Amino acid sequence: MSPAGHACPPSPAAGTVLSSLWVFSPIVSLIARTILPSGSVVVNSCSSAAEQLCNFVCDCSDCSDENQCGYLQGSAVLGTPFTCDFEDSDCGWQDVGTSTYGWVRGRASLATWGMGPHSDHTVGTDLGWFLVTTSPPAKTVATAWLRSPEMREAAATCEIRTWYHLSGSCESTQGLNQTERPVLRLAVAHKDEVVELWQSPERSSKGWHQLVAYPGRIMEQFQLIFSLTQPPTCRAEVALDDIMFRNCGLPEAGQQACGAQESRCQRGSCLAQRRFCDGTDDCGDSSDESAAQCKNFTHCSFDYDLCGWETVAGPPVWGRNTSLNLGTSYSIPARDHSNNSRAGFFLHVSSDPTAQTGGTAQLSSPTFQATNSCSLVLYCHLHGSATSNLRISYVTNSTKHLMRERTGDLGSCWVRERVDFNVMDPFKVLIEGVAGRGGTVAIDDLILSQGCVKEQEKPLVTLPSQAGAGPCAAAAVACDSGECIAAELACDFADTCADGSDEKRCGTTTFESGAGGWHDVSVGRLRWGLQKVTESDTFLTGTFLALQTGEGQMVGPAKARSPLLGPSGPACTMEMSYHIHSDPQGFLAISVTDHTTGTTQLVWQTQRRGSTTGGRVRVPLGERSRPFQVELLALVDLQGSASVSVDNVTFEQCYLNTVSPTAAGMARELSCNFERGMCGWYQDLSSDFKWVHSTGQGQGSDHTTGSGYFLSVDSSVPWSHGQRAQLLTSQQEPAAAPRCLSFWYRLAGPQIGTLSLKLRPEGGEEMVLWTRRGTQGSIWHRAWATLPSTGQRRYQVAFEVLHDGFLGDVGLDDITQTAGPCGAKLSCSFEAEDCGLAASGKGTWQRQSNGTGTTAGPVADHTTGTAAGHYMVVNTGRVSLPAGHMAALTSQPYQSSMSAQCLAFWYQLSAGTPGFLRVFVEQSRVRRKVLSMSTMEGSNWHRSHVTVQPEGDWQVVFEAVGAGGDHGYIALDDLHVSVGACPKPGHLWLEQPLGPPLAQLCLGLEEWDHPGQVPWP
Repeated sequence: MSPAGHACPPSPAAGTVLSSLWVFSPIVSLIARTILPSGSVVVNSCSSAAEQLCNFVCDCSDCSDENQCGYLQGSAVLGTPFTCDFEDSDCGWQDVGTSTYGWVRGRASLATWGMGPHSDHTVGTDLGWFLVTTSPPAKTVATAWLRSPEMREAAATCEIRTWYHLSGSCESTQGLNQTERPVLRLAVAHKDEVVELWQSPERSSKGWHQLVAYPGRIMEQFQLIFSLTQPPTCRAEVALDDIMFRNCGLPEAGQQACGAQESRCQRGSCLAQRRFCDGTDDCGDSSDESAAQCKNFTHCSFDYDLCGWETVAGPPVWGRNTSLNLGTSYSIPARDHSNNSRAGFFLHVSSDPTAQTGGTAQLSSPTFQATNSCSLVLYCHLHGSATSNLRISYVTNSTKHLMRERTGDLGSCWVRERVDFNVMDPFKVLIEGVAGRGGTVAIDDLILSQGCVKEQEKPLVTLPSQAGAGPCAAAAVACDSGECIAAELACDFADTCADGSDEKRCGTTTFESGAGGWHDVSVGRLRWGLQKVTESDTFLTGTFLALQTGEGQMVGPAKARSPLLGPSGPACTMEMSYHIHSDPQGFLAISVTDHTTGTTQLVWQTQRRGSTTGGRVRVPLGERSRPFQVELLALVDLQGSASVSVDNVTFEQCYLNTVSPTAAGMARELSCNFERGMCGWYQDLSSDFKWVHSTGQGQGSDHTTGSGYFLSVDSSVPWSHGQRAQLLTSQQEPAAAPRCLSFWYRLAGPQIGTLSLKLRPEGGEEMVLWTRRGTQGSIWHRAWATLPSTGQRRYQVAFEVLHDGFLGDVGLDDITQTAGPCGAKLSCSFEAEDCGLAASGKGTWQRQSNGTGTTAGPVADHTTGTAAGHYMVVNTGRVSLPAGHMAALTSQPYQSSMSAQCLAFWYQLSAGTPGFLRVFVEQSRVRRKVLSMSTMEGSNWHRSHVTVQPEGDWQVVFEAVGAGGDHGYIALDDLHVSVGACPKPGHLWLEQPLGPPLAQLCLGLEEWDHPGQVPWP
């Protein structure tokens, strides 16, 4: 049996034991490629005949006749049949290139994090396997070729899904979104012809993306071919994982009991009568399309002419052509439907970038007699644009009656459509196509039933005159009042038209006056359509959107899309009422397609098993750039009593420029202990993974109460697989004065990565206000950051996590915003900033690391013990700091908290004649020297501390004094102020330089709420 089918394509892929051992040098690519043994895979244990191998049907009891076919019998990890996840073998895929540029089986390396896949797609960690291209040759066009084993044949419902990861860069361009770009293609080779099924879109963001392709009915052996073509200026890399084959096996042979609306195929399987003579071999033996069966049907394949259909003068006009002539443009059909060949003909209309919007190509039929039994089947191909449109109408007495409409991007495939006509007067069928910008609309295989009888007396049926050019220029749309506005201002959640008509058909609807902008883009045997309530329902009223029987040939869920929306703000939420009754099982889901990044993201779903549920659901959509579309997906078996319905859809708080109006409102939004929700913080739903509203006990408890709520990111759970998660505020009003944001955080685990606090001024560059990298222990630490004034600019605040791997967790709790800047930081490692220390005097103190610094300094900092770590340093050579001159570094005021405080810091004086380091405590403008260090120290990090007994706020001043040497420097690191007097002699102070782990441990201890009360080990 063939595997069960699921989703439709998004727009924008004998008797022997096999074992192989490949060794591959990691030098040739950015990802570690030490290829390990691929495991043992049993093939054809029951010695099935050759024609039964790799035919998507299990003939052996262990299904081993379907192993090493480009897929295995199934994936143990994913639980899907006929899948290759590359965890155990290469599944028979072969590199067939003629050069060293090719494909290998490999996995990610955390050592090169960010330069390729950071994980596989199956397991979601660096332990999983995939196929990946090696490094391409430099400065030349190169193609890496990958070929599957031979497969026997494929059913018309066959669907291929693959996840791919495209990464790298192109010289003199900005990433992979430019004209000259690497292109990934999937093609099928059969009958001495190679036919392209899919190619990568022009825009693609980092991360794993899904490829969906439909090869159509293939009646002979075939192979699949992946290729990655590199322009000379690119150094890109692609990885493939989780190749799945769905509904590719032919219907099961043998006598079956057929239903009332079904007929029997020659092989014994049953098929709906509506699918006989429809131009597709659904039976698998062509008996449903035999000449005898279909002798009374009129079939036009456009291979020779238009068969009596007429094109209406344009422009634009329907053009008759082949894929062979039209080339390999992204939106053009790669083959016709009739022959599944590049040489087959079809009709098409493509967009003209110079034309005004709304150009319609028309195709009309001969005049038919009045009838109640005429049906038209055709195959349509809408790809490349979210605004393309196909309409099927009939015309009587110059009046057009719309019967079926398809809008949007249906993917790179031919989709079956059927219209039944019940017309009391002579009529013509009218097919109209509008290609959106960058898109193509095509049709093929127009099949009329025997009830469509040409009118011999030729009564006059005239087509209505075409509407003239719209009142608005290209890239503009008309308001109901006739006013023109820019197209990008429609459906942006804010009224631009004076009458508000630009926001009327944008998804918010009760469905009482139509679909409200929602349009069906299903390609299978289910579709979305409007329906009226026939019995009392708690959640639905009047007219609603319901799951109905569709005319497509694929097996999968129904899909409806909103219009192009956006941009949206971080608080954007979609609400809807829904009802689902599944028997035996089914689902309803909401996803978001982002056309800027080429990604589709699942944001909500409910799955049912033989039960009924419904209600009102609130689904966060978050901040997104324009354009994006919301998708409704549903799948149930409508043959029983199952049903799915949606009603009363609204979009709330989606306008991008929604702001907090008052300072008090801003403080309330940003201050949050997360006990009752997220306050004014929102998920960045375009991130790789999410912050989770969590609760726990013991080591994983919150900071507020020890048993309440906090936000967390756990990189080990499946929804955290990825590199980046962000937490955002809405747009804040301009800040005239600085404010202090304090918060508690937890960073634990060997691969946890970095937590940062950022400020994003509107129209300005992002600023990092605070950051911590690496594990800080499984305890809560407090941090402060000053939010600077932003002048006249609005702004957002964001917390960002960047993972280094898959081991560790992050926590965030008790965020508080107060007026005025933060006081001096009690602990400063200089890793993120200079902590507000102000330089003055002859010489200049500067924050640097040895790896990036511009002046001489320590080879490693004290905090991390590496050349990448930061410290403060001043050049004390006589040119920069002459003898007797000084360079001062003054802290912000420290608040007096107790009768005694301990000031501690690490310092380093270079060898030779570096000069002197003097330390002063200043209070009420009175400066008192407390410490002095000279050339006797040597070039190592040393620790010093002094007890301060303040009578109010105080500051520390570090003075470097030049001694006239040719070269020299003085450096500071890890400044810390704790409560209470410094420990007396006898306590362990660890005077030698600390290695990174112990240094991090000490810093972590120092950031406890009351660090002075914690004894040293």
